[in-house]
Amino acid sequence: MENFKLGAKVSWVTVGINMILGVFKLFAGVAGRSNAMIADSMHTFSDVFTTILVLVGFDISTKEANDQNSIHKKYELLFKKLFGIIMIIMGLFVVYDSLKLLIFEKITRPNTIALVAALISIIVKELMYWYTIKISRKIKSLSMEADAWHHREDAFSSIVTFIAILSSKSGLAPLDAIASIVVSIIVIRVGSDLYNKSKDRPIDEAITNEIINNLEIIINEFYGVAGIKSLKSRLFNNGIYIDLDIFVDSNISVKEGHDIAKSLQYKIENELSNIKHCMVHIVPNNK
Repeated sequence: MENFKLGAKVSWVTVGINMILGVFKLFAGVAGRSNAMIADSMHTFSDVFTTILVLVGFDISTKEANDQNSIHKKYELLFKKLFGIIMIIMGLFVVYDSLKLLIFEKITRPNTIALVAALISIIVKELMYWYTIKISRKIKSLSMEADAWHHREDAFSSIVTFIAILSSKSGLAPLDAIASIVVSIIVIRVGSDLYNKSKDRPIDEAITNEIINNLEIIINEFYGVAGIKSLKSRLFNNGIYIDLDIFVDSNISVKEGHDIAKSLQYKIENELSNIKHCMVHIVPNNK
């Protein structure tokens, strides 16, 4: 539970920073007459969307496996689809505007504020990458680690933007519009990935034999477990959910059986980081 709280705290911090940075970059793009900076601000806003999805995932992971939780998972897929569509539309709009600028209109040189915004973005996004990647590895969160790489990707797009704006100010004015198209394509790709992930993996898809084997080793070697009666699994949005029935000595107390089940659940969820929840039921061993 502490890991989830830490992950949620870091994610909220990055959402706040990205919102402020995104608004500043959008303002700098408009005031500085730089389409590349406007496109780069869209990329930063896309990081807000992906981090919100990480937070939704944390919320789901901390809940018990029940019907209400299943509804929350469906909402997560809906959010992915919605955010994906929004990013695709934003990217296409900037591509259209940049192409129109290149073909039909006279291109002006960007102002210095756009260049300063790009430099600030590079520094801030790189710091956010290291902050997020450090915590993600501490709490063993794959979704949070992926979010850290989104920050690094945004830093790279800001480097492209910085070079394009600097070149445009030096006399190569079309480079700003060209860079905006490149960055917008990145935003469209992120949106497409989100949309496609919203329809990946059916809920009842089976998990790999390797994970099953690791599970069985942990269960069979656990103190107080006399054997496995049944083991059911399902994948949902890259998270694995386990429903496990184990045999225990029929002569032990209810409390002892309960303690074995809870301890085994804790061990499985902590040693196998891709397992989001494990429900353990005890069955008397009458052999």
